[in-house]
Amino acid sequence: MPSDAAGAGAGSDLPDIDDHLVEPGTRYEMLDGELVYVPPSDPPHGERQFQLCALVAAHTGSDVQGASDLLTRISKNDDVAPDVSLYPSARDPGTGARQLEQIAFEVVSTQSLSNAGRKAAKLVARGVRRVFAIDVERARVLEWSAALGTWSMLDAAATIADPALAVPLPIETLIREGKTDDAVQRALAAKHNPVLETIKASSRAEGREEGIGRGKAEAVVAVLEARGVPLDRGDRDRILGEQDLARLERWIVRAIACTSAAELLAEP
Repeated sequence: MPSDAAGAGAGSDLPDIDDHLVEPGTRYEMLDGELVYVPPSDPPHGERQFQLCALVAAHTGSDVQGASDLLTRISKNDDVAPDVSLYPSARDPGTGARQLEQIAFEVVSTQSLSNAGRKAAKLVARGVRRVFAIDVERARVLEWSAALGTWSMLDAAATIADPALAVPLPIETLIREGKTDDAVQRALAAKHNPVLETIKASSRAEGREEGIGRGKAEAVVAVLEARGVPLDRGDRDRILGEQDLARLERWIVRAIACTSAAELLAEP
């Protein structure tokens, strides 16, 4: 991934991305030299941004860092904080500072799309590779086109594929209301997340053991039935429900010679 220096262009006199015009941690941005107050989110914006953070984090790789409301100096007169940003985890080899965002996401609700477009154009001019807008009211996702100088609407059935993403991000998940659990799980599975892989391996092992236990229990019942030893419903359920493999092994041996279910099930 290119560093901030590469993104800004050789010989650029642009300020450092962390050389801020506004105080970090406040509710202000600087756009075209004008101080802009950024109000707290309304529910549609805040809820979608919350979902967006979970979705984007699940789809990124280990070499990518994500942030919410990360303040970035993008020109001499602009200091803005996209809702969600992705940038390389590695520090800039030249400056030792963080690198410029590669992807930025803006949630649009009360903020006008045109205002988000002003920010997007400046982010792309600084070197941010891609900027997306999630339009909550119209349930759509758009990408800023530097060639057209405006937003381009994306197909809801498509995905966002990018070097900053370990697996493609389904656009439909960005505009769908509700929980993101299923989409996150699918992304983690596609990335072969080590914790999820461990859980899956454990489940498979438990399943194999359960299958072995079921087979042994059925063998006990089959031997008793072949010998004509009577089994009532409770005894049959007791045997078939047993999962202790050592106990089932003892029962198989007893089933060959016992005369009743009580004799089979009696513990020493």
